[in-house]
Amino acid sequence: MTSIPSSSDGFAAMDRGLKLPAHCTTVTAEDLRVRLVLATDLDGGIEIDASDVESIGQAAVQLLVAARIEAQAGGQRFAILDPSPAFVDRIQRCRLADAIGLELQKEDAL
Repeated sequence: MTSIPSSSDGFAAMDRGLKLPAHCTTVTAEDLRVRLVLATDLDGGIEIDASDVESIGQAAVQLLVAARIEAQAGGQRFAILDPSPAFVDRIQRCRLADAIGLELQKEDAL
């Protein structure tokens, strides 16, 4: 998959996807939407690096859920890579881990 171009909005291009900025707000949601649309138009899977996320708003979360649905419908892989604790917390509090495809490690009961 080709790189998705980056700009000065905090998003960084990766070889197969994009890296979310520290603060995914309503202001950055439009750019995220455009990048996700571009990613679904390319062959291969979509990879979202969420390692730097400190906060993520409703609009960005909705876009990620929609992108996963679109990727699945098109037979593409969709993965959230290295999600930060803040990202995981937000997704869990919204009860969207399954919808976004966030695979959480389950702690073994001792």
